Amino acid sequence: MKGDKSHYKEKHPAGIRPDPAIAEAVGKRLLETTISCADAEDIALKLHKTMPEVGAVIDLLEAQIKKCQLGIFGYQPRHKILAPAKTIVPEIETAIRGRLIEGRLSCAAVWEIAEAFAQPRMNIAALCEALGIKIRPCQLGAF
Repeated sequence: MKGDKSHYKEKHPAGIRPDPAIAEAVGKRLLETTISCADAEDIALKLHKTMPEVGAVIDLLEAQIKKCQLGIFGYQPRHKILAPAKTIVPEIETAIRGRLIEGRLSCAAVWEIAEAFAQPRMNIAALCEALGIKIRPCQLGAF
C-alpha cells in the first residue's frame, strides 16, 4: 500500500456496490479508516464469504488494511515486520516451490501450506523471505 492511501475503490468496476452484510461488519470493525487482516478474515468466516469478497468491500469503503497476518505490511513504525527465517525446512520449501506461479506464492497458498504443516502463517512467509520468494497476490487485494 505505497503512495496514495485512498482511491482503493478505483480498482473495481464503476458502479459496483458493496455487499451490505459485509459492509456493515467491516464498518463495525473499522478503527478510523483501517481494519486488520485478522478482522477481515473473521468477517469472512462469520459471514461465510471469501477473503476476496471482504477485500473488495474494504476497497469500496475506501478503508485501509493493516497488520497483514504474514507480516508484509501495515505495522507501525515499520511498514513490514517480516524477517527471513534462519533455517529452511526442506519439506516446507518443497511445498512452497511446488505452489509457485510465475515465481511467486499467493497469500492463499501460504495459508494452506501453514495449515498443512501446522505452522504459523508468518513462519511460512519468513521461509519465503529467506528463499527470496515474493508473496503475491494478497487474498484481500492489498498487493
